Amino acid sequence: MRELKVLDKTFVPFLSQETIQEKIKEVAASINKEYQGKKPLFVAILNGSFMFAADLFKEITIDAEICFIKLASYKGTQSTGHVITAIGLDSNITDRHLIVVEDIIDTGNTLHSFLPQLLNQQPASLKIATLLHKPEATVHPLTIDYCCISIPNKFVVGYGLDYDGFGRNSKEIFQLKS
Repeated sequence: MRELKVLDKTFVPFLSQETIQEKIKEVAASINKEYQGKKPLFVAILNGSFMFAADLFKEITIDAEICFIKLASYKGTQSTGHVITAIGLDSNITDRHLIVVEDIIDTGNTLHSFLPQLLNQQPASLKIATLLHKPEATVHPLTIDYCCISIPNKFVVGYGLDYDGFGRNSKEIFQLKS
């Protein structure tokens, strides 16, 4: 892997494509086993989760649906602390088994703001799947049911993760060069 220049910042290799795909397959196998016969609805949070959601969903072998919602809380390399809903959920989720799909959970602000909206619609169950989790950065503790990889509190890009909208288009994940 190579260094990656995104806008005014330089990033160095962090997670390989092979590692990412291996962890996704492990999580998918758990979901396939646990949700056999339940027809879950995957609720993928855009923009960051699009690559993870697609690769995860390709490994799902049970009957399932997927929809997308756009939430945002980042500006540059810092969370703003304010969650903005840009595209709403258009599926009826009452009595559905939901799996919320996130690219990364760091502070937990996004899901802390969004999950009550989902729970108000009375799903049968609600679980969280994330590609990455930064336990050191978590301010709002969440039960993360399916976590591919826990990482230190470093800023990362690639595989859907961005810096001011750029850097998403890599099969690998890079961390900010110190």
